[in-house]
Amino acid sequence: MEKSKPQFNIGIISRMDENKNIFEEPARYNLSHVQIVNWDVSLWEKIDPLRLREEAERRKITVNSIWVGYSGKVTWNFIEGPSTIGLVPRETREKRIMELLDGAHFASRFGAKAIVTHLGFLPENCRNPLYIETVDTVGEIARELEKMGLDFWFETGQETPVTLLRLIEDVGMSNTGINLDPANLVMYGKANPVDSLDVFGRHVRSLHIKDGLYPTTGKALGQEVPPGKGKVDFSGLLSRLCKLGFSGDLIIERELSGGDKDSEILSTISLLNSLIRNNPE
Repeated sequence: MEKSKPQFNIGIISRMDENKNIFEEPARYNLSHVQIVNWDVSLWEKIDPLRLREEAERRKITVNSIWVGYSGKVTWNFIEGPSTIGLVPRETREKRIMELLDGAHFASRFGAKAIVTHLGFLPENCRNPLYIETVDTVGEIARELEKMGLDFWFETGQETPVTLLRLIEDVGMSNTGINLDPANLVMYGKANPVDSLDVFGRHVRSLHIKDGLYPTTGKALGQEVPPGKGKVDFSGLLSRLCKLGFSGDLIIERELSGGDKDSEILSTISLLNSLIRNNPE
């Protein structure tokens, strides 16, 4: 019997907004899958998750997961990033734990299967107190999410693949996984995305479609570029994910300022459809 190809679903990120319908974004591009992103912690109380779910069902849109941000200063570079991003910094950790759990309660009421976030610059030294504390914190959150029937996915970026793999092993919870952003691995100079799958591929649950270039200074991240213009080998990535049995969604993320957004997203959808058709797996 001929082996059937995996059925990849193409989706897009849509940001929660009190003043607009967040499902207009996927509808504009005729997509039926979406990852909801929210950094405004006040919206967990202002927006009704049950009404949001009804709207998604009415539009026949599947929500891949809910990306949960947090309050406080966040600086996306190599200088201030380690002390401002995620759950690693002690100064903001307790507040962000509560904010992540608020987002999780919203996701649970909505009926999502997972929440996603950046953990921050995880120390590579597993005996570093910040690493040990972060493992304990992630385990605490994962156990609460398990009670809600939710998974906890970590978006790649600030840590090396082996460090993220070690954290997942040390936390030891079956509801943890990875939201693989291949551009982040490049832009933070952490790994070749295809090779990273040799390390943590079995834990990947969702894939961001974003491209980028490696850093050229020791202070600033590499530049984001449209998919197909950077260092991410999307053909190799999809082929390797197929071999690993990946069944998650391909979620387009565009954080570029300027340019022709609609044209770039439509071009990305066309690129993905071509890669899916021609994938030998």
